[in-house]
Amino acid sequence: MSEQTADHGSIIDAIVSNSGRCTLPYQQAHRGAAFGTAFWFNDLLSEDDDGNATYRQYLLTAGALTRYDLAEIRLRPGLSESAMSAGALMMLRFQEGWIPLGDSGVSVLPTDVLHALARRKKWAWATDEITDGMAATAEDIARLGDAPVAAYVLGHDVGPDRTQREQAVIVGKVVRSGDHGGFVWDGRVPQGCAGAPVFVGLQLEGRRFKLVCLGVLLPGEGGSEGGSEGGNEGDGDGPRHPVATFDRIRTAVRGLSEASASGAGTAPAAKSRWWHGRR
Repeated sequence: MSEQTADHGSIIDAIVSNSGRCTLPYQQAHRGAAFGTAFWFNDLLSEDDDGNATYRQYLLTAGALTRYDLAEIRLRPGLSESAMSAGALMMLRFQEGWIPLGDSGVSVLPTDVLHALARRKKWAWATDEITDGMAATAEDIARLGDAPVAAYVLGHDVGPDRTQREQAVIVGKVVRSGDHGGFVWDGRVPQGCAGAPVFVGLQLEGRRFKLVCLGVLLPGEGGSEGGSEGGNEGDGDGPRHPVATFDRIRTAVRGLSEASASGAGTAPAAKSRWWHGRR
C-alpha cells in the first residue's frame, strides 16, 4: 500500500468535519429493494477577484440506483437550521430528474427540486457540499500511483427497519483496475452505501495531508442493486465496486453547465439554479 503519514482517525475527522452534511440517503418507497447514498456537489463556473463564486449545484449518485418512480429521501437533524416537519421527503417521478453522465455510471440531479420541496415545508437546507477545490483533479489522481491506497466512503447503511439510515465512514482501499486507469474499491461495502463519495488523503509534508474526494462509489459488478453490496473485506467473494473519478465527472458536469448557459442544454439541466456565494 502507498505510504500514508496521517492516521485513519485524523482523516475520518476531516471528512466528518468538512463533509458530514453533504450526504443524503435515499431508497425506493413502499419497501422497495433499492437503497443508495447521494451527495451535494457545487460545480464552480467562475470566481471574481473578491472571492465571490458562481456555481451550479447538483446531487450526485450511482445512476443504476435511481431507476424507479417514487423515492424516499431520509432526513436527519443538522440538515436544516430550523425544525423539519417530517423525517423524510417523498419524490415523485424520481427517475426522470436524473441526468446520466455518459458512460461513467454516475447521474446528477439539479437541486432546484430539493430546495422547492423544502420551501413548501417551510424550512431550508443547511448542507456541506463537495466543492471544486475538494473534488479530485487529474493531477491528484496521478499522485495516487499504482499501489493500493487507503480510502474512505461516507455513506448511509440500512438499519433493521429500513428507515434507519445511519451515516458511517467505511475504511478500505482503492486499487487501480487496469481499465483506463480507473479504480475499484477493495473492502466491504454495507448495503445502502453505493453512490456515496469516496475520499483519500494525499500526503503532504510531515503528517499533513490534503483531503480529496476521489469520486463516486458505484454498485458492485456482478452484484444486485437491491441486495447486499459487498463481501467481507479481503475475502475476495464480494462484488467489485468501481469508483467513478472526479476528473471524468467534472468534465461531464461542466458540459451540462455550459450547454445550459448557452441555451442548448437538455430540459432538466435548464432548470438548474445559479448559486452565488463564497467558497
